[in-house]
Amino acid sequence: MTADPTAPTVPTPTLYDRIGGEEGLRRFTRRFYALMDSEPEAAACRAIHPPSLEGSEQKFFEYLSGWLGGPPLFVERRGAPMLRRRHMVAPIGTEETTGWLLCFHRALAETVADDALRAAILPQV
Repeated sequence: MTADPTAPTVPTPTLYDRIGGEEGLRRFTRRFYALMDSEPEAAACRAIHPPSLEGSEQKFFEYLSGWLGGPPLFVERRGAPMLRRRHMVAPIGTEETTGWLLCFHRALAETVADDALRAAILPQV
């Protein structure tokens, strides 16, 4: 049986939609930074951030919004991400990377119940 070319197409939900849109993404980014602020394993990563994590959390939220297929907030407000250039001011080594990934994995596990969605956001390689 062939598909009817005149049939309306149902858009595939984006990862942004699947995480719960703005509310779900905000829940994730808040948890991510709460973990960074409290987990001893993330101390090196926390140390390269400003005293208040509020601005960092907002930028991360904006970036992930577009990266997950939602509104491109970061680009609209701050221009192209150019992540490497934006992070050149901070020394990022193994400890910082390990702490960041730990927070990302834990926040994802704690705020996203859907295994398939977690795997789509952060594939295991």
